[in-house]
Amino acid sequence: MADLLHNAVDALPEGELERKLALDRPLRVKLGIDPTTADIHLGHTVVLNKLREFQDAGHRVVLIIGDYTARVGDPSGRSKTRPVLSGEEIDFNARTYHEQALKVLREDPELLEVRRNSEWLDMPVEDLFRLVRTTTVAQLLEREDFSKRWTAREPISLLELLYPVLQGYDSVAIRADVELGGTDQKFNLLLGRDVQRAYGVPEQSVLTMPLLVGTDGERKMSKSYGNHVGVAEPPEEMYGKVMSLPDPAMAEWYRLLLGRPQSSDASPRDAKRALAREIVARYHGSEAATAAEAHFDRLFVARELPDDMPEAGFDGDPVHLPALLEQVFGVSRSEARRLMAQGGVRIGSERAAEADVPADALDGQVLRLGKRRFVRLRRAA
Repeated sequence: MADLLHNAVDALPEGELERKLALDRPLRVKLGIDPTTADIHLGHTVVLNKLREFQDAGHRVVLIIGDYTARVGDPSGRSKTRPVLSGEEIDFNARTYHEQALKVLREDPELLEVRRNSEWLDMPVEDLFRLVRTTTVAQLLEREDFSKRWTAREPISLLELLYPVLQGYDSVAIRADVELGGTDQKFNLLLGRDVQRAYGVPEQSVLTMPLLVGTDGERKMSKSYGNHVGVAEPPEEMYGKVMSLPDPAMAEWYRLLLGRPQSSDASPRDAKRALAREIVARYHGSEAATAAEAHFDRLFVARELPDDMPEAGFDGDPVHLPALLEQVFGVSRSEARRLMAQGGVRIGSERAAEADVPADALDGQVLRLGKRRFVRLRRAA
């Protein structure tokens, strides 16, 4: 029991998780993730690692890919409505979320169940009416983010008000015994108990986990803040991003990602290099971690471009740069456009701002994505 509460912030209601763990059966432990981007990042793994601990204790994890709730947009911690994603983007992201979650979770049919909430939320209107009758507007306005926006007379869409109710119905559909989430999900997780009770389903206990600070050392890790480290990123990119972490944030990363305290004997530099090596090794293997460290040293200590720089061919004139970035680095075109707007793409030493680039301006040049990913471009004959 003590291990399952390690690093947790809230276990609610008090004593409920202990009571459920005393039952003579495996528990159904739920986590919902909305595929609003193409990648799972290290912040997500704080909760995924806790799910893995439940699996290791013999419980059945139910990972819900919120392909339907992603169409609504989770308003948690938001001061404005989330942008709307297309169905194609959501379906693509859902597939990558499933694949990347398996970097942490055990792929055992007895211990893992992966569902999409479109299975039950694509419901007849009369069923939706029954669902929304379980919750009052007054309840929803108790949420801190809704309350602040209401007080500031900022818009709150009816669709956003539906989000916590739909998430609560997920717990009804899969009969969750326990639901996990970040501390920003506390309201939603507790509301799930109310929705379960309205449907005559035994109420889940709630376990919240801390939000991991991003590579800026200030805000929670989020792709929208550009301070994230994706679990599927190349080893060199992952290593370099960890090395950019401010020293004061290292203790939290050691505790939440590696499950142990930072050594007091090592210098901050050595502690950060050890952190970066171990994180890369966890997702790419020890050989990749060693190579990533050597790459970092060559690039940022010796200040050299690698001799074995990969090359990539291209054709057409002009060249659509988002499509080329998708081809070369495997990022989506929407992500490529976002990185270009943020100054994260360079052709040689120049920032790439235009979507269409003459072929002559690319041939022989080094195309850079961020600080640590690059390729030399060659025009196809």
